[in-house]
Amino acid sequence: MLNNIGLPGLLLIAVVVLVLFGRGKISSLMGEVGKGITSFKKGVNEGTKELEDQAVETAKDVTPESDKDKV
Repeated sequence: MLNNIGLPGLLLIAVVVLVLFGRGKISSLMGEVGKGITSFKKGVNEGTKELEDQAVETAKDVTPESDKDKV
């Protein structure tokens, strides 16, 4: 069903949405979508950094303690 929309169909849908909701409502909605995408990317980056920090932390000290190390 969605395979046969084409450019004229998309333009018609865009005009109908613009008439129904108005320019101000659509622009504020798109602003909120942009903020959400930015927040999501920030969260993914922070999660990745946290996982990398944990991996580095666990890889730091893997040598077993021996009697020579104890002073």
